[in-house]
Amino acid sequence: MIDKLKSQHAVQRLCQQLNVAMSGYLAHSHGRPTSERKQQDQHLLVYIRAAHARGRGIYGPLKIQTELAAQGVMAGINRIKRLRTLHGIRCTHKKKFRVTTDSKHLLPVARNLLDRQFDCTAPNQVWVADITYIPTSEGWLYLAAVKDLYTCEIVGWSMDNRMTQTLVMDALTAAYWKKKPAPGLMHHSDRGSQYCSAAYRGLQASYGIQTSMSRKGNCWDNAPMESFFGTIKTESLHHYRFKTRETAKRIIFEYIEVFYNRIRRHAKIGNQIPADFASQYYISSQIAA
Repeated sequence: MIDKLKSQHAVQRLCQQLNVAMSGYLAHSHGRPTSERKQQDQHLLVYIRAAHARGRGIYGPLKIQTELAAQGVMAGINRIKRLRTLHGIRCTHKKKFRVTTDSKHLLPVARNLLDRQFDCTAPNQVWVADITYIPTSEGWLYLAAVKDLYTCEIVGWSMDNRMTQTLVMDALTAAYWKKKPAPGLMHHSDRGSQYCSAAYRGLQASYGIQTSMSRKGNCWDNAPMESFFGTIKTESLHHYRFKTRETAKRIIFEYIEVFYNRIRRHAKIGNQIPADFASQYYISSQIAA
């Protein structure tokens, strides 16, 4: 571009505007060969851009480094940071969101057995659950989800245009039949009327699940679930204006089942992928047995 415009503008001015070093342009003009380090940077940049794209624009330097290592490409974290900064590769910014909970009811409430002990040693020890909503031109679409604290996987989910006990029961049923946990699994949620309903508590009892609930008005007691809803909205839903609920459902299905559970790397599990992390656990358990 500088070569094309230098007949109309000063080369120094063009270099400043295009953020090109004057010495680099002069070397290019005189045919100086690109240094080996520069060639390596250009090669690495291709992999960094690919990792950034696979992570849908949300990976920072550490997750990109892990993703590159998984592809057999080793690179220092400072080098990755430098190339990301130099080429304007940035993470998606978070947006604020809120979750509604109907806790103004007279239904019985369970004790907070979890008590913010979010670290587990195996899958199906603790599941956390919650509901959020997604705006569409047809009205709200409600999403109920169940997350395994050990693997970070969304093990069950359900969507509907109404926020009912059936919504959360469908999500729990899907999780149970997908994972078939042994009796004693802890299920933690907020005090929403859907989770406190007799039907939902009866379903938990039939599955051998013990119930735990957050303290009143304390979102930090269910922080991992709040985090998931913030993540799906930041990384996916905030980028759309849904005309129909069906369109939103397709996007949510793809995000959870394709990206979040099977592609996205999670810092909590050492930047591993939930599905891979779970598989590694079960393989290790079989070897140990």
